[in-house]
Amino acid sequence: MDNAEVLQLLARIGREDQGAFRQLYKAFSRRVYAYVLNMLNDHARAEEVVVDTFYEVWRHPQRFRGDSQITTWLIGIARRKALMVYRARRPDEVHGDLDDIAETEASDAPDAFAELAAKQRREGVQHCMGKLSDEHRECLHLVFFEGMGVAEVAEVQNCPEGTVKTRLFHARQKIKNCLQGLLRKEGSTPDARGALAS
Repeated sequence: MDNAEVLQLLARIGREDQGAFRQLYKAFSRRVYAYVLNMLNDHARAEEVVVDTFYEVWRHPQRFRGDSQITTWLIGIARRKALMVYRARRPDEVHGDLDDIAETEASDAPDAFAELAAKQRREGVQHCMGKLSDEHRECLHLVFFEGMGVAEVAEVQNCPEGTVKTRLFHARQKIKNCLQGLLRKEGSTPDARGALAS
């Protein structure tokens, strides 16, 4: 959906057209949810933030002027709301605990080892992502999972493009070093240079 179509939908939403709102929600809510879930690691709170985000769109559709992509605008709204939720959490709440990941069931099937290896790789990446600062982790997520360009990430994170490039560089270096450390602990030393290439 291009910006011209989005602007038409938003104009209809401004006239309280519920069909246009449903169409916009259906087109973009899953992407906003995935972003917020990555940020909060809490399904219920992520759903609340998505609802709050789209409620703001319903109340103020004219705020989107078409200067950026609609997803950049929506994620910008969701980010502000998610940060408020994140800051309101109790200090004793757990953030991104790897113990919550379901254990792989024991099996004699030939691909049980492949499943276990894949699970260990996912946990390793999650462990290393957890060591990044919030800004670095969010920056990586926006680029690699949301497919945003540097300019869009700069808009969402409210910082210069150079800062985004620096965050990406340092985040990738930290992930690479962390993964290499994990591999060394396991007694293997494969080359991890391709872990986050380009």
